[in-house]
Amino acid sequence: MKLLACLLLALAPVAAAAESGAKTFTPCRACHSLDPADQGLPGPNLSGLIGRKVGGDGAFDYSPVLRKANGDGLRWDAERLERFLADPAEMFPGLWMSIRSVEDAADRAALVRFLSDPASR
Repeated sequence: MKLLACLLLALAPVAAAAESGAKTFTPCRACHSLDPADQGLPGPNLSGLIGRKVGGDGAFDYSPVLRKANGDGLRWDAERLERFLADPAEMFPGLWMSIRSVEDAADRAALVRFLSDPASR
């Protein structure tokens, strides 16, 4: 019984972080989906984002700055995604996406974990 209680206590922060990431992603759902079958949204599909080339959803028409990043071979990783979420326009001047930054560092980190780990959803 003690082992079960310890496991539950250990998993509580993981569950809370996943919930926080999902909550932070809520406004993003207006334009983006994490379901690979969802296409034709105002923004690119974010399924499999980590490891993918920036501007790498072939079904989406990206702004020139993201097409350039794609041509330069930039790929999304957790660090790049966190930097992007902190200030998208600074990272990619001329970005067509109307996004405000995710100002809270803990929310950004939770969102990056949420987008990076399909098992957390």
